[in-house]
Amino acid sequence: MKVIVAPSVLACDFARLGEEVAEVTRAGADWIHCDVMDGHFVDNISFGSAFVEAASRHTDLPVDVHLMITNPDRYLDRYLPVANSVDIHLEAEADVPETLARIRTAGKKAGLAINPHTPIGSIDPYLGQFDILLIMTVEPGFGGQPFMEDMLPKIRAADELRRKHHLHFRITVDGGINVDTARQCREAGADVLVAGTSVFRAPDRAAEIKALR
Repeated sequence: MKVIVAPSVLACDFARLGEEVAEVTRAGADWIHCDVMDGHFVDNISFGSAFVEAASRHTDLPVDVHLMITNPDRYLDRYLPVANSVDIHLEAEADVPETLARIRTAGKKAGLAINPHTPIGSIDPYLGQFDILLIMTVEPGFGGQPFMEDMLPKIRAADELRRKHHLHFRITVDGGINVDTARQCREAGADVLVAGTSVFRAPDRAAEIKALR
């Protein structure tokens, strides 16, 4: 699969949201990643559906919405109109199969996200029900954290599962992704790289995106 680079707007200058999204679009990004946090599922509050909608108006790229919230099923309909894909957490308080099915029924890509402490075997009951597996490579909640190298075996195991069952879901890594860790993740089987700080703080964003890919 082609390696996808998805800059996370969590790391952008919120006061210049439209310009920031437009700039990384021109710089060669593949997706725009939006991390929605509710202050309950994770210990931080980021932004909501109005912010995501505003970001979407400044790009023609797919918008990937990562719902780090306790009740994704309750708020899903607010994001489906502007999202191309929606990632919900296995650890959230929701009916996972039903919520994934709602995303797909709306014509969007369904993503299943797992935190660092969640074993890869936990996704087995949901194989075939999602299009994206998002593996957190930091503890969720804050950008700029260092990459957790002990997540690399989980990425490899996910890739093995994908091959074993002849599935075609994408493997996304999110957290601490820079040129060095991106290479390790690509080699382990990841094909979507969520990068916030490394892209938005790069002096040359186009060069950074190219290097990540």
